[in-house]
Amino acid sequence: MTVRVRIAPSPTGNLHIGTARTAVFNWLYAHRHGGQFILRIEDTDTERSKTEYTQNILDGLKWLGLNWDEGPFAQSDRLELYRQGIQKLLDSKLAYRCYTSSAELDELRATQEARGAAPRYDNRHRNLTPEQEAEFVAAGRQPVIRFMIDDQREISWIDAVRGKVSWQGSDLGGDMVIARAAQDGANHDVGQPLYNLAVVIDDIDMQITQVIRGEDHIANTAKQILLYEGLGAAIPEFSHTPLILSPAGKKLSKRDGVTSIWDFKDMGYVAGALTNYMTLLGWSAPDAQEIFSLDEAAKQFSFDRVNKAGAKFDWDKLNWVNSQYLHKMTPEELLPELIPFWEAAGYQVDAAADRPWLLRLAALIGPSLETLKGGFEERTGLTTQGGVEISRTFFTANPTLGAEAIAQLGQEGVKDILTSLQTALAELAEIDEDGAKGLLDRVTKEQGVKKGVVMRSLRAALTGEVHGPDLIQSLILLHQHHLAIPRLQAALAT
Repeated sequence: MTVRVRIAPSPTGNLHIGTARTAVFNWLYAHRHGGQFILRIEDTDTERSKTEYTQNILDGLKWLGLNWDEGPFAQSDRLELYRQGIQKLLDSKLAYRCYTSSAELDELRATQEARGAAPRYDNRHRNLTPEQEAEFVAAGRQPVIRFMIDDQREISWIDAVRGKVSWQGSDLGGDMVIARAAQDGANHDVGQPLYNLAVVIDDIDMQITQVIRGEDHIANTAKQILLYEGLGAAIPEFSHTPLILSPAGKKLSKRDGVTSIWDFKDMGYVAGALTNYMTLLGWSAPDAQEIFSLDEAAKQFSFDRVNKAGAKFDWDKLNWVNSQYLHKMTPEELLPELIPFWEAAGYQVDAAADRPWLLRLAALIGPSLETLKGGFEERTGLTTQGGVEISRTFFTANPTLGAEAIAQLGQEGVKDILTSLQTALAELAEIDEDGAKGLLDRVTKEQGVKKGVVMRSLRAALTGEVHGPDLIQSLILLHQHHLAIPRLQAALAT
């Protein structure tokens, strides 16, 4: 049997990290077993589905490297197939037209609520006579289609993550609506299909062998198994993965500030790191490895190592994973990732003319990066070491002096050190590592001070800080852009 799995997002919003994590697990399972990963867009909610959300989902999956083998298929193109399925259930007497009005349903819910009962439909129109149905039609009522659920039935399946799962038919809320706005006319229109019916028919038609999705679908699975049976189809294997929880332990939502995949991209996380981290949200490798590509993870992926408990989102862990990816990048790989963030920050970047200088800057800051952007992120309340913040001093005319830098520049003898550095640097049109080291040695000897004092004073004058990237490389970069001497002059003037 060829493994066939699918991801089926609804285009009612941007690609959510929960949907993306489900896509990751499906992709890993398919690639582990040499199967197919299928993309289906569930857009039957015509009021909320938007073309721009569909494109956002497609672009997001591509950016993450989750390429699909078939699709994307749109449910809106498959309505006739669903209506055929609904008609089959009607003809086999497993479904029926229900004419209960909204007012009657409201009254039923109010009565149940008053006596503390769980809300459920009472199946009142399950056995209408032809005469009763004709009266409703004559009155202009538009029926929904309901699928019959036996309250006495136990629905069980072996879940690849959770083991045996069982539901009682009586806990499913009564006969299930599978199509709305049905009309009994000459064309036998059975109306707009709803989620549970459409997804089952799609999975049957696409020969899906494993349904891998979040645990919030478990109740739907019980209903869908009944529909598989009613349609005479084989039932796939189900795997219900843990939900992604906020750091506070609640279901991750938009209120947590960052849930869209593009939010993470905009904050400076790279695609490989994000898919790596999402893989760790609920799964662990047998050898405890934590940094791996999708292909590497696929070789080890199995559901016996997927947790049942919810997976808490950990920003510190994500930042660490992202830093590992950034630190492994060559300057040639890192530079094109950094340039959009530099440009968005307003830095003047000439990627063609300044390429050697920019590559040297990427090499300098790469080992310190946690994200490509960095700084304080209001949506998360976190501060990270990023490409925009660390490199700011190399793109601005004069740095802002921090408190420690001001204190260092105010120490006795520092102005003499800076004057000596300025004089020595002015003699060098170009400077390399050996020249920079020789300059520091010369000034140290001339001033009769410790080399650390010279280096600390030079860093404070050049960057406004007393800690930061390698000083020799920083000096070379700033001198190449004619910024080093003006900064020494500015520091002398303070």
